[in-house]
Amino acid sequence: MTVVIGFRRTRRSRLMMLAPHALFLRRWLLQEGTRLFRRKASGSMVLTATLRLPSHANIERDLVRTSNEYFSTSCVNCAKSRELKGKRDISEKKLTRYFVDHRRVSLTGGKGGKGASTFHSEPRKEFGGPDGGNGGDGGTIIIKVDQQIKSLSLVEPLYRGMDGESGGSKNCYGRNAAHTYIRVPLGTIVKEDGTVVADLSKHGQEYVAAFGGTGGKGNRFFLSNENRAPTKATPGEHGQERVLQLELRTMAHAGMVGFPNAGKSSLLRAISNAKPAVAAYPFTTLNPHVGIVQYQDHEQVAVADIPGIIQGAHRNRGLGISFLRHIERCRFLLFVLDLSGPDPWAQLQDLRFELEQYETGLSKRPQAIIGNKIDLPEARANLSALQSRVPQRIIPVSALTGHNVEELILHLRELYDGYLQTEESAGGQPVRW
Repeated sequence: MTVVIGFRRTRRSRLMMLAPHALFLRRWLLQEGTRLFRRKASGSMVLTATLRLPSHANIERDLVRTSNEYFSTSCVNCAKSRELKGKRDISEKKLTRYFVDHRRVSLTGGKGGKGASTFHSEPRKEFGGPDGGNGGDGGTIIIKVDQQIKSLSLVEPLYRGMDGESGGSKNCYGRNAAHTYIRVPLGTIVKEDGTVVADLSKHGQEYVAAFGGTGGKGNRFFLSNENRAPTKATPGEHGQERVLQLELRTMAHAGMVGFPNAGKSSLLRAISNAKPAVAAYPFTTLNPHVGIVQYQDHEQVAVADIPGIIQGAHRNRGLGISFLRHIERCRFLLFVLDLSGPDPWAQLQDLRFELEQYETGLSKRPQAIIGNKIDLPEARANLSALQSRVPQRIIPVSALTGHNVEELILHLRELYDGYLQTEESAGGQPVRW
C-alpha cells in the first residue's frame, strides 16, 4: 500500500514570517491531515488532499487565537486565575488558647519482643545447637519537666509505648524500644486514684509513669546439659497499664477574682496580649485564660482570668470547687469589683468569705483591689463610698477606655517583686515565666 499526501501550500513566504507558535500550529495541522486521510486498501492507492489556507489577513489572527486557546496558559477562558486569594478572618474563639491545668491520661507501656527459636546451620557442622536470640524490651513512658512548657494543653489523653523488636537467629537479640516522653510544665502533680505519687518541681525531673514489657527469651536461653536442643521460646511481656491524673499546681503569679460580668476578661486584654472572649451582654468565662504582662527589664508576670465566682461556691454550687481550685495556686490575688453595681464593698466581703470557706488564709495573701468600669457615671459615687469603707488601696481603672491601666501594671510589678523576695529569703525557688 502506498499513500501519498499532497498539500497545496499558498503564501509560504508569508507563513514563515508568522510567530513561532503559528508555525507550531501549522505543523500540527499537517499531522492531523495525514491521520484523517489515511485509509486501508488492498493494492496501491494514491490519495491527494488539498488544504487551502485563508487569506493572509485572517491567517495570523486565527492562528494566534487558536494557539492561545489550546496552548497558552495566560488565556482568560482557559487558564486558572492567578489572583491571590484573600485569607479568611479567623474567629476569636479559634484564636483563643485556653490554659489547661488538669489532664487524665491513660498510659500503656510497650510490649516486649518475642524470642526466636532457631538452630545453627553450617556446612560440616551437623549439630550446631540452638541460636535463637532474646527479644527487646518494650518502650517505657516517662513524664519529664520542661520549663518551656506552660500548660498541659499539649498532653494527649492516651499514650502507648513502642514495642520491642523480636529476636533473630545467630544469637541476635532484638532492639529495645525507645522511651516515650511526656513533657509537662513546672509544678505538675501526678496523682493515681486521688493519691499524689509524684511532685515535679524541678527542670529536667523525670518520673517513670509506665514500664515497658520485658522481651521474651530465645531457645538459646534454655540450653542446658539435660536439654541440648531446646525448642522453647517465650513471647514478650505486656507493658504496664496505668491511669494518671496530672494537675498543674503553679498556674500563674496573679489571679483575678471577681463575680461574673465584673470585667476581668476585658481587663486582662487591656494589660496583656491575651484574647479572652468579651461581649456587651452579661456572661462568665468557663475556662481560665492566662496573659503575660511584659516589662522593660524582660520580667514577665503571668495573670490568670479566673472564672467568675458566685455565692455558695465553696459548697460546690455550679462549678465552684473547680473555680476555687485555680485560685489556690496563685501567689497573689487581684480582686476585681464592678463599681457600676450596687454596694461594691459587699462584693469584696462576699469574695473573701468564699475564699476563706474554701481554704483558711487564702483571702489573706498579697492582694490588690481594683475598681473596674470607672468610666460609667454611677461608678464615681460608688468609688467614694468604697474608699470610705475599705482601708486598703483601691485602684480605679477602666478596661474599656484604658484609664489608669499603667498604675495597675506598676502595682502588679510591686506585688511580683515582693513575691520574689519572699521566696528567695525562704530558700525557695520562685517561679518565672
